[in-house]
Amino acid sequence: MQPISFDNAATGFPKPAAVQEAVLRAMQTAGNPGRGGHPLAEAGGAMVYHARETAAGMFGASPENVVFTGSCTHALNLAIQGTLRQGDHVIITDLEHNSVWRPVYALAAAGRITYSIAHIPPETARIPDAIAQHIRKNTAAVIMTLVSNVTGQILPHRAIAEMCRSHGIRLIADGAQGCGVIPVSLADGIQILCTAGHKGLYGPMGTGLLLTDGTVPITPLIQGGTGSRSQSPQQPDYLPDALESGTLNVSGIAGLDAGMQFIMQKGLRTVFAHEAALCERFLSHLRAIPDAVIYRQPSADYAPVVSFRLMRETPQETAARLAEAGICMRAGLHCAPLAHTALGTSADGTVRFAPSVFSTAAQTDRAGSVIA
Repeated sequence: MQPISFDNAATGFPKPAAVQEAVLRAMQTAGNPGRGGHPLAEAGGAMVYHARETAAGMFGASPENVVFTGSCTHALNLAIQGTLRQGDHVIITDLEHNSVWRPVYALAAAGRITYSIAHIPPETARIPDAIAQHIRKNTAAVIMTLVSNVTGQILPHRAIAEMCRSHGIRLIADGAQGCGVIPVSLADGIQILCTAGHKGLYGPMGTGLLLTDGTVPITPLIQGGTGSRSQSPQQPDYLPDALESGTLNVSGIAGLDAGMQFIMQKGLRTVFAHEAALCERFLSHLRAIPDAVIYRQPSADYAPVVSFRLMRETPQETAARLAEAGICMRAGLHCAPLAHTALGTSADGTVRFAPSVFSTAAQTDRAGSVIA
């Protein structure tokens, strides 16, 4: 029996059939894009450009401002290390994944920047002010997740973007948990949007996106072959070439293209409603368990993720019992220690229930019966 995944905040599973077929088709028919004028190279180039157009349409970008990366972490490092300058101050939140905190921390440790950590309250309307109170004269950017990967709390990125605009600072958004789940567009006021390709977009692992409105110069972290301006030792200074050195993951990008189309065809509202209903179903099981602690606040808005623990055992023991029954949930700190410190769960973390568009009520009930 195939394991049941409720670990979709780590990666969307299973992948849609169309994604699997697109990956195989690319492996069978695509050459290296931009590395020749022959049919195989042209086929690879066409696949990459089609995916670029799909992402541009989904997230409100120009196709040339869509950059393919190896992960959301890769994209965030480009956005953070490639845009911040000596003496800048940035604001992050206490919900951030290590893919934001670690590069920011490293720049601060090197003496290049300073940063503040804004505590995010449960009340959505209070969040912009909670961030704004940390703004200084040299604040260059707010770098924040759209959705907490620990609790699923949704941050009001449009209101935060408006606050940033009024203070003349840019917004860099980590969309790993939001893209494919909630509506997100550069038109919302985001200057740089980074996301994983393999989570809510159902692409293959090893894919990511950086989308920019083109107003913020980004210094490349990697320089090399791009298939363009090959006679020059200087890296191209235009997008996407400037940030896409080396051979692209064409088969992964083709799969990501299919995943984005799959989600757009389903519709974000339909996907969200299905997954949120399963979360409510799972919550009903948890509420019947006397020693279950649920990390949700009634005043907050949540994406389809539930963090919990049972006081009789560690989160790791709960996850191990579930795994023995063929049910996959992640326990621990979820690469987001700031969030667990804020929750008071930094010792052992929590167990995270994260359904997908393919999850069912019967699977949810089975998980609930195992932990009871």
